Amino acid sequence: MMDWTDRHCRYFLRLISRHAFLYTEMVTTAALLHGDRDYLLNFDPAEHPIALQLGGSDPQALAQCARFGSEAGYDEINLNVGCPSGRVSAGRFGACLMAEPQLVAECVATMQAAVDIPVTVKHRIGIDDLDSEAYLHQFVATVAGAGCTRFIVHARKAWLQGLSPKENREIPPLCYERVYRLKQAFPHLEIILNGGLTSLDACREQFTQVDGVMVGREAYYHPWLLSEVDPILYGKRPAVQSPHEVIAQFLPYVEANLSAGTPLQAMTRHILGLFQGRPGARAWRRYLSEHAHRPGAGVEVICQAADQVSKI
Repeated sequence: MMDWTDRHCRYFLRLISRHAFLYTEMVTTAALLHGDRDYLLNFDPAEHPIALQLGGSDPQALAQCARFGSEAGYDEINLNVGCPSGRVSAGRFGACLMAEPQLVAECVATMQAAVDIPVTVKHRIGIDDLDSEAYLHQFVATVAGAGCTRFIVHARKAWLQGLSPKENREIPPLCYERVYRLKQAFPHLEIILNGGLTSLDACREQFTQVDGVMVGREAYYHPWLLSEVDPILYGKRPAVQSPHEVIAQFLPYVEANLSAGTPLQAMTRHILGLFQGRPGARAWRRYLSEHAHRPGAGVEVICQAADQVSKI
């Protein structure tokens, strides 16, 4: 979810669900150690609970970045061992690390020694020719031996050669059964299922087999899906009653960030899917796309876009 779940996106999603656990886009250790750390780690307190997802393979660098995240107030540090991007693999992090379970274990152990918050791992069910069920169990056992107790498992293998990141989300078949059997083999670990979940009913069905679910792009493209999370999955009152209520609550945040110099489009690009599947969704997207990038664009653009929906 690099370049997707930034702080503006997460604040917007938090308005729709008070209880869903949010994850940042993957942030590399090099970016945190040598870039604008304050900007990269900044988040609104309203985003809690929230995890910082890190990309890297040097244990000491990851430990230092985990400390940065803990000091910034994050609730969890997550190590990405699932991204199949060629650029990521070239940097020796992401899914390619599944070929080095001992290194992942060392990274986890060093990070855990540096912070008091949970350190978790997100990974695939396999990569390239390392895709047997036995190898998956060996990987998890090795990393769990370093102290990790929560694994977020994308139920597809990744081909690091020959497939793009998009193709790696679509071509390798989903195999939920492998994740189920992983949970059966390691009942003491928390196993979270990721991949291909497009409805809350589908998510709820998984709870008979695993401890939780993670939803990525579906929540981005269809954010109103999260309005069902609090009542259906947590037994709590819905955070909001309608997409228009979300807009009303988002406007003060937009105004504050506009005053700080943030372009309107940097925020509106994350809310294009709010009315997905509803009458007027196309008019909403079109108005925002045509007007939010213009110089001087302000919150009136969002209000006018919402008026386009209301008229239909």
